[in-house]
Amino acid sequence: MKKSAMVVCMLFVMLIVSQTVYGQSVSDIPMAFVKGGCFQMGDTFGDGQQNERPLHRVCVSDFYMGKYQVTQGLWKEVMGDNPSKLQIGDSFPVESVSWNDIQRFISRLNHMTGKNYNLPTEAQWEYSCREGGKEVKYVKNITDKELTDYAWYRGNSDGTTHTVGQKHPNELGLYDMVGNVWVWIRDVYAKDAYAESGTDNPVNMSGDGRRVIRGGNFSSDSNNLRCSRRGSYHPNIQEQDIGFRLVLEP
Repeated sequence: MKKSAMVVCMLFVMLIVSQTVYGQSVSDIPMAFVKGGCFQMGDTFGDGQQNERPLHRVCVSDFYMGKYQVTQGLWKEVMGDNPSKLQIGDSFPVESVSWNDIQRFISRLNHMTGKNYNLPTEAQWEYSCREGGKEVKYVKNITDKELTDYAWYRGNSDGTTHTVGQKHPNELGLYDMVGNVWVWIRDVYAKDAYAESGTDNPVNMSGDGRRVIRGGNFSSDSNNLRCSRRGSYHPNIQEQDIGFRLVLEP
């Protein structure tokens, strides 16, 4: 087989894999069980921003976290359209969806499945990113140089999203917890939320109306991929670098 033909064949196989291996459907949304516990939430390493302080004790109950960021294929199955600006394939993360759009998606998904899916709270997301509340900066105890094995970000993404699940997962079996796309969070954003946070399953519902985003994206530097990094957007904003991940509570 000529080299050019081999290249075309390999690209075709890669396309098929990207469309099928990491697909999601209403009847099969892969979830990872996260055993609850207590941890120190916030600027654990002393290199964060003011809105990541003070470091404070938080406890979360057991829950399930989506193994992957929600894909374009799942969104299309539930909503019947694809709002993504980067429409590369069904196994790529859905993006350009607002927080408000996602509430309609979740309502319809719950009606279709009889389950109680939701967006993760800040505490649930950070606890999961930090592999059950460990002192983890990004994923496991990796260095900045090792980020390329675990995340799509400025150093390796070529300025676009990628098929979910291609990088190594964290210790809980969660893929793309950092990088690829930011994910919307249930909480209302408040710069000083941590100063007033409760201890047990906190969800902040007071602030300036913006909603929290977490995890960084394909164009982020390593600083924005830290598990404690907090961002925010107005709930009606649709950006091609923001998607979401689901949780399911027992």
